[in-house]
Amino acid sequence: MDGVPEEFQKSLSGRDIELVEGAAKFEGANEISVDGASYQAKNIVIATGSRARRLPIEGFDLAVTSDDLLDLREQPKSIIFIGAGVITFEFTHLLARAGTKVTIVEIGPRPLPELDADVVAKLVEATEVLGVEILTGAETQSITAGDGKRIVTVKRNGAVSTIEAEVVANGAGRISNVDSLELDAADVRHKDSVIDIDEFLRSTSNPNVFAAGDAIIGPQLSPVASYEGRIVGHNLVNQTMRSADYRTIPSAVFAVPALASVGLTEEAANEMGLNFDARVNDMTSWRSAMTHAETHAFSKVLVEKGSDKILGAHILGHGAAEIIHLFSWAMKAGMTTTDIKEQIYVYPTFANDIKFLV
Repeated sequence: MDGVPEEFQKSLSGRDIELVEGAAKFEGANEISVDGASYQAKNIVIATGSRARRLPIEGFDLAVTSDDLLDLREQPKSIIFIGAGVITFEFTHLLARAGTKVTIVEIGPRPLPELDADVVAKLVEATEVLGVEILTGAETQSITAGDGKRIVTVKRNGAVSTIEAEVVANGAGRISNVDSLELDAADVRHKDSVIDIDEFLRSTSNPNVFAAGDAIIGPQLSPVASYEGRIVGHNLVNQTMRSADYRTIPSAVFAVPALASVGLTEEAANEMGLNFDARVNDMTSWRSAMTHAETHAFSKVLVEKGSDKILGAHILGHGAAEIIHLFSWAMKAGMTTTDIKEQIYVYPTFANDIKFLV
């Protein structure tokens, strides 16, 4: 993002922090090297972020990343996304609404597998209305170039076919950017690019090393990275350690309408054997949705039987990315649905709807 690196560098001034630019790698349990220079420390923090995931597909180098899409000088007439994750849906709604023909190829049975299936189904409906073709259960076998086009060979339901577009984009998500760190030299246990950490964000095999942000497995969101950074900072300078708690962290897919989520999905709650009600609402006829000409507005809130507390909330609609914070706060505070219903809200607002969602 423009200006962020510069602002970060300014924030270091006057804090007795030395900034060394270059590619780092471990030389030992407490030592790294950067371009031949060695640095030793009692503690080392891995915060190397993430990079676009590569797929073992012939010709995959012909696929652009999300960063590349932001640098395009002209809007493509057509585009194929390989993978149906969050980035894919956000770019899809931007491009399709501007007139680009979009096709999404997903090897799994459904898009956005980490999110609630019913809410995702409603987002898929809203996406297909734009003329977007979503192919699930589809294996991308190769990408080739020809006559100014990209040709994608897809195997689906046992049949092989080809799809053409001006641009093919990597929508397979991102992975931890730690491959070049020589983790084994520091005895930092890992499996491929996944660092094995404890609840305090500390390496399970080298207690001198901590990790935060997209460098570890977890929600790959900038506010989560900041949250993890604060935990690591606390644990570096205090004897009492803090652990990370991801149970009430909200997230959103910034499509139109937006999809927002916090807590457990219905599938996860069932797998845990929890006793709960799934309170579902189609909100397309509600005044708040009609005011914004919503054609798709939907919610599902999981309420634990007995305690009457919220286990998870999943919303599709114009105000979803804002309303989800109310659910996050309610869950963190241990509020019941009765507490939520008895609260007074400004009318007319999207927040006012929350008492009808539970």
